[in-house]
Amino acid sequence: MILTAGLGTRMRPLTDTCPKPLLPLGGRPMIELALDHAVAAGVRRVVVNLHYLGGMIRDHLAARKVPEILFSEEQPEILGTGGGIAQALPLLGAMPFYTVNSDAVWVGPNPLAALAAAWEPERMDALLLLVPRERARSYTRPGDFFLPSEGDVPVWRGDAEAAPMVYTGASILAPGVFATAPRGRFPLWDALTAWDRVAAVTYAGGWVDVGTPAGLAEAEAALSEGGA
Repeated sequence: MILTAGLGTRMRPLTDTCPKPLLPLGGRPMIELALDHAVAAGVRRVVVNLHYLGGMIRDHLAARKVPEILFSEEQPEILGTGGGIAQALPLLGAMPFYTVNSDAVWVGPNPLAALAAAWEPERMDALLLLVPRERARSYTRPGDFFLPSEGDVPVWRGDAEAAPMVYTGASILAPGVFATAPRGRFPLWDALTAWDRVAAVTYAGGWVDVGTPAGLAEAEAALSEGGA
């Protein structure tokens, strides 16, 4: 599932008339990078959620034949990451699935392949891809998690002033994660109640938070460096 429903408020004025996933990056709409990662990881079907200027995203993707693309409309209100995924579950099916934010750039190996290599379904319901803050370009927040060891349960920052690891916006989730999730709008973290079944691994490359015009420029620089 590629998450594209956000309002793009931090990216204004660029997003006043264009949804953030369609902003150009490396000469192509940003969402194409996420789709390329999916195809390279062997994904054959992608669900894209739509809200803000969603018709423009739908129209752009109409010409793309690989992978197969299905749409989940969030109307009249946006549902947040957790609510958006929960609504799309009938389209996603019964097997574990990837989630990818459309406003992130990974500089290095395929992020979905990295998740797949670490996925252990017998002990995991969710696997999060993290990156150290020092390798998170254009990132200005205090971090998200502590990670005691690779593949271990991540510990949320909570009241700590800062945490060393940043969630990159890529994960593998089992549909059962949402069995007791609330209805309507909610963040992904509200669905991850059984944290002993949540694991995380560190991405081997770098990552760019493409949330602002400055982040878009950082992402262009990362692409020009040839590593993304």
